[in-house]
Amino acid sequence: MTKQQANWSPYDNNGGTCVAVAGADYCVIAADTRMSTGYNILTRDYSKIIKLADRCVMASSGFQADVRALQKVLASRNLIYQHQHNKQMSCPAMGQLLSNTLYYKRFFPYYSFNVLGGLDSEGKGCVFTYDAVGSYERVGYSSQGSGSTLIMPFLDNQLKSPSPLLLPAKDAVTPLSESEAIDLVKTCFASATERDIYTGDRLEIVILNANGIRREEMELRKD
Repeated sequence: MTKQQANWSPYDNNGGTCVAVAGADYCVIAADTRMSTGYNILTRDYSKIIKLADRCVMASSGFQADVRALQKVLASRNLIYQHQHNKQMSCPAMGQLLSNTLYYKRFFPYYSFNVLGGLDSEGKGCVFTYDAVGSYERVGYSSQGSGSTLIMPFLDNQLKSPSPLLLPAKDAVTPLSESEAIDLVKTCFASATERDIYTGDRLEIVILNANGIRREEMELRKD
């Protein structure tokens, strides 16, 4: 008879998918609202998107307890920055802070996979994509989470970002208009929901541009 042993893990994967697309003067960040564990749906109405600064929004999938802890750390560090510098943190600065925060915990990482989107100091859209230990890159579009393996090939096909090896470096922003980018993101999630059991219920979309932040929603499959 084989000896059975109970295994405990400090981590869980609560699923869900995040997408961000940067344009010439806008940024679109979207995520579904399903939170699961294994084959169980814990809630159908959990927002994975948080506003970190006036022009900066983060969407996170992975282990949502770690995501909440990470969001609290970033919020407190941002508040300290505002008191010290008397201004809001820019999106690229927040991108570096997030990288440092994740790398600091690299030996017991936050099990969270993040995309950070917003506008830079010139008003251009910017997207930063991360792994769990803080390695990051500025890109024109990105996806993280359980549906990212389905969505990224589709985005690569539609948007074809320039190679990072080209010199001089090409601009990473996508050529789409704001409304086209929103439609593309909706199509991504409608497709991913058909095949990924951890993505679904409702799509939350946050759009940043010179006029501020606005939100849109779309219903997804509930099964």
